[in-house]
Order: sequence, then structure tokens, then C-alpha cells
Amino acid sequence: MSSDVVSSRPTFEAFGLGRDLLRALDDCGYTHPSPIQAETLPHLLQGSDLLGQAQTGTGKTAAFALPALERLDLLRREPQVLVLVPTRELAIQVAEAIARYATHLAGVDSLAIYGGADFRAQVNRLRRGPQIIVGTPGRLMDHIRQGNLSLDKLGTVVLDEADEMLRMGFIDDVEWILGQSPAQRQVVLFSATMPAEIRRLSRQYLRDPAEVTIAVRKADTRRIHQRLLQLHAPQKLEALHRVLEAEASEATLVFARTKIVTAELDEALEARGHRCAALNGDVAQAQRERIIERLRNGQIDVVVATDVAARGLDVERISLVVNYDVPLDPEAYIHRIGRTGRAGRKGDAILFVTPRERRLLMAIQRLTGQQLEPMALPGPEAVNSKRELRLMERIRQQLGGHDVALFERILVEFCKAESITPIRAAAALAQLLQGERPFLLSLDDQLSMPQAHGGRDALLRRGGREGGRSERRERRPDRREQSLAADMDRYRIEVGWKHRVKPGNIVGAIANEAGLQGKAIGRIDIFAEHSTVDLPKGMPGDVFAALQQLTVVDQPLRIRKLQSRRETTAA
Repeated sequence: MSSDVVSSRPTFEAFGLGRDLLRALDDCGYTHPSPIQAETLPHLLQGSDLLGQAQTGTGKTAAFALPALERLDLLRREPQVLVLVPTRELAIQVAEAIARYATHLAGVDSLAIYGGADFRAQVNRLRRGPQIIVGTPGRLMDHIRQGNLSLDKLGTVVLDEADEMLRMGFIDDVEWILGQSPAQRQVVLFSATMPAEIRRLSRQYLRDPAEVTIAVRKADTRRIHQRLLQLHAPQKLEALHRVLEAEASEATLVFARTKIVTAELDEALEARGHRCAALNGDVAQAQRERIIERLRNGQIDVVVATDVAARGLDVERISLVVNYDVPLDPEAYIHRIGRTGRAGRKGDAILFVTPRERRLLMAIQRLTGQQLEPMALPGPEAVNSKRELRLMERIRQQLGGHDVALFERILVEFCKAESITPIRAAAALAQLLQGERPFLLSLDDQLSMPQAHGGRDALLRRGGREGGRSERRERRPDRREQSLAADMDRYRIEVGWKHRVKPGNIVGAIANEAGLQGKAIGRIDIFAEHSTVDLPKGMPGDVFAALQQLTVVDQPLRIRKLQSRRETTAA
């Protein structure tokens, strides 16, 4: 964006925000509002209801948080603002952002409330009378029903990512919570999409709302160099290792689809010498904060994360994003790669694609309006060159160490005693540091990769099995078989329409227990006394065991995986 365009946009001062808020924005490096902020701030500062359509990453949090803080009565120790969000990760992210904006406002107390955290600790915090509550519907309802939280004096209710709450089956809960709030209150609803149910919600609960729509600009991703690496599934770990060795310059964020894969990759990469950590829904908030701080200050260089766990992850050091697993939702791809190229910097993103994931790739390219650039797997020469440069850089940095002179004297005495050159002694020390693992890859160590050029690659023209279907089956797939995506497994659950179950009930229960976004849950078919649901492959055993114990609409789920093709298509 040119300086002329930026200078023509209003500054935050133009909206009449208080001096303390402006100081906090200056601390954050914000000078000009984003489009969603410029459009919504005038309406929200006047107390109007608002219906906003905008994607993640457009600045929605500041759009509703700044007016809420501006209109807050700091002398009242009671909830005045309630922000409803679909996941605990988003609750944490929003609460942290509000705390940053309120840095210079004395007396502001905000609290994040979500399931999985200590209930008694939340009760104790609620007794102190926080003015701003950010929470997930289920845990908020628990506190309201037990009398720990009163909404009688609310002035503003914000529904953030309303479409995601709909997908997760929370809309009934949201309406119940809205029913506990005063009739005269400001309601702000943000949603990336506007399905009919969200429109109905807005008509019922918003009074003459201002409507703001911010279109997604495909050019937003063009500051990120996006590349594509086609490979077979068994090659992915070795490919990731080489990409990290040859392509990473600072910190790298690796996205995997499930918790178990993040843990496995973390262990495998650490065994190969990478400084890394896993970030998933099982990681406690305190540990999550420590991991992010270690990534920020350079103590670790690689974080392997699920989509849900990476929400709000904003670290300038992240120069490379690797999509180890293709996201099932194309919009999740944009969210992932947006973790690099922050604050006007350029970034790199690499997408691993197996032959079976070609349709997912095409959906991503349609959404971004870009053809991802094919790349070749870094060969042994490239990896070895980077290893040598990295070793020399480590030596260069260590030359200023406080004990270098001491070790220099010891080496001089050792070389005299052994009649060897200092170079040979230094080489022995480098070998000692390296250990038994070979320092260089063998030049014969090549992986056979699918061709990455010419439209459909040769592997796909063969029918591409990590498995092998004939060309005829590739051209004319069975329609029933096609309904199950390649990266999904189909499960049967013992609850159906006779039990008055809705898809949202199923999505909400499974998403919360498995740590999935609602978008990651596939096709749901509801029959009289049972249903089927498609879930991403690779479900960890402990998550499956937990799902087996779940109840939906007071019916035990008793989930089981459908194994045969006949079972899958005729369940």
C-alpha cells in the first residue's frame, strides 16, 4: 500500500477515542484503522447495534473492543460487556487483546471464561466484579445457572464468529444467554458468512443495526511467497526435515491436522536436532504462553500446531509456514499462512500435497486466486550447504563468549602435547558436538518425488494411489464412494432424528471433545435411530475413547468407525 493511500485514511484520533486508548494503540504500533475498524467505530461509539461480515485477521477484535472500553464505567465493579466466542483459544486471544488496549486505563478488569479451566478459580475472579467477560457459551451458562454471573447490568453483548458458533451447535445456547441480558443493550454480531440462521438471529436480537461488510481481498496473501511440494504420504516427514534445514531462516510454524500428529512430529523433529515444541488443544494455557515466549525470544525455532491452537499466534520471527497437512477448509489455509508476513514483512509458505489431495489444492487456489508455485524437494547439496553455513554462524556467534579465552589456552596446551594443529583439534571438538549422527547427507540420498509440472502430474495421470487406481476408476469413480473424502473416515453414532438430534448438536459435541474446528467435521447424515459423521483421519486413541463416552441430546454417542466400503456407503 502506498504512503499516499495510507495518509488519506483517518487516524484513530479522528474517532474521538480517549488519550489512554490512543497511547495503547501507539504502543501496539497502530496508527491507521483497518477497513472494518474505520467502518464500525462510528456506529459502535454511538451505541448502535451492528451486523458485521468480515474474515478472521481483519481487525474485528479492536473494532468492538475499543468502543467497549471507551464507553466503560470504570467505577462500576460489575459485568458491563460480554463477548461470546466459539472456542477457548479465541476467548484467550480476545481477552489478551482487550488487556493490551486497556494497558493505560486504570481499573479495567477483564476475564476469560471457558471450559477446561479451573471452575473455582473462575468463581473467585467473578466475585471481584470484572467489567468485561469473554467466554464460550457452555461455561458461561454454567456460571449463570449457579448464580456466579449476573448479566442484569450488561451494556454490550458481542457475538464473535457467529457462523462458527452455529456450526458447533451453540446457537441455542447463545439465544439462552441473550435472554438473560437486559432488553436495552447494544448487540454486536460479527460473522465471516451470513447463513440464514445467522440472519434470523440478527433480525430477532438486533435493533435497527448498522450493517458493515468487508470483502476479502485476494491480494492480501500476495506478500507471502506460496509454494507447493507434491509428494507421497510416507515421504512427508523426511521432506519436512529437509525443508526446515534448507528453507527456514528464522522461526517456522508447521500445521498438522490432529493433536497426535503434532506430538509425533515434535518428537521426530527433536530427535533430528531441531529445537521445537508442539501446540495443540491439550496444551495448558500457561505452557502455551511459555512456548510462544520461547519462540519469540529464539529459544525454539519450530512450533508444530493444530489450527485451533494456533489462533492468535502473532510472532514476528515466523518467516516460514509449512502446511504439513492440507487443511480441509480452504479459508483455514489463508488463516495459517497469515501467521507469517506480519507487520508488512514478507513471508514464505509451503504446502505439502499428496496425490489424493488434488481437489483440496484446487479449492485453495480458487479461493486465493493464485496458482501455487511448484517446488522441488531440497536435495542433499542444498541441505549440506545450509548445515555448513549454520555451523560457521554458530562458531562466529560463540567467538564473543566469556570462556573462549580459557578454552583457547587449553587447546593450545593440548595441541603442543599431542603435536597436532589447532585446526585438527577444533575439528575433533566439532565432531564431539555433532555426536554419532552424520553431519552431511549422502549425495546418493535422493527421494523419488512426483513430478511437479505440467498440470496433472504423472502420478495423478496414473490414478495416483499411494495405492493405485486404474485410469478407468479415476475417470469414473463410484458416486457413493466419492461422497467420503480421501482424508476422512466415516463413523456411526447411535443417535438419530427420533431423538430430535440436529447436525449442530453433533458438531458441537464432537468439536469440543476432539479439539476440532467445526469446519473440519465433514458430512453428517441423520437416520431414524443412528447417524453417520465424517471426521479427519488419524484420530488419536484417547480422543476416540472420550468420544465413546459422550452423550448428545441425552443419548450415549457410542461412536464406532465404519470399516468396509459397504458399511461406509450403506450405513
